[in-house]
Amino acid sequence: MDSMEKDAIIILSGGMDSVTLLYEYKDAIALAVTFDYGSNHNRREAQYARMHCERLGIKHLIIPLSFMGQYFKSSLLEGADAIPEGNYDDENMKSTVVPFRNGIMLSVACGLAESYGLKRVMMANHFGDHAIYPDCRKAFVDAMSEAMRAGTYDGITIFAPYTGITKTDIARHGKKLGINYAETYSCYKGGEKHCGKCGTCRERIEALRDAGIPDPTEYEEQ
Repeated sequence: MDSMEKDAIIILSGGMDSVTLLYEYKDAIALAVTFDYGSNHNRREAQYARMHCERLGIKHLIIPLSFMGQYFKSSLLEGADAIPEGNYDDENMKSTVVPFRNGIMLSVACGLAESYGLKRVMMANHFGDHAIYPDCRKAFVDAMSEAMRAGTYDGITIFAPYTGITKTDIARHGKKLGINYAETYSCYKGGEKHCGKCGTCRERIEALRDAGIPDPTEYEEQ
């Protein structure tokens, strides 16, 4: 990717992965979009997404997808008490799947890209997501990218460089970039502090530890 040409839109949640992607490819990003789909942690994440875009001078949109929270079934949409605690693995986290979430968000981002004359949609899915979320896997990303290319005049595609790496690898990227991960949010329960017990908190703790980064996160408990 030409780092000097701002030809991309990024799907930016405000979590560790997408914030790292934002900083790593900031010179190529013309527009960032955060989707408010009614998840427990949307509000906390969106605050950080907006802050980082303001810092980098990147235009930021927050687009409501309230129908997902209203009609879709997932513990991620049903309040903090519905979120399972424990490790970030298939059986434990399956209830947090929001059906076809990435497909819907990528479709909207693709429409935005064509509307703004951009060529790529960036997303920060990673290898650790694959077992849990079907719409984070390489097969899905490749197929969705091909559908977007075929369905747009400008041949828009997905750029998902973290698909084959782990969250620890992403944290190592962030360490080199000097990212302060206290300015990101991960907890699926959505509280003022990270709970320290849900799968995403456990994954965050392990990634920062394994990357050799002192964890600046405030946790309810660990």
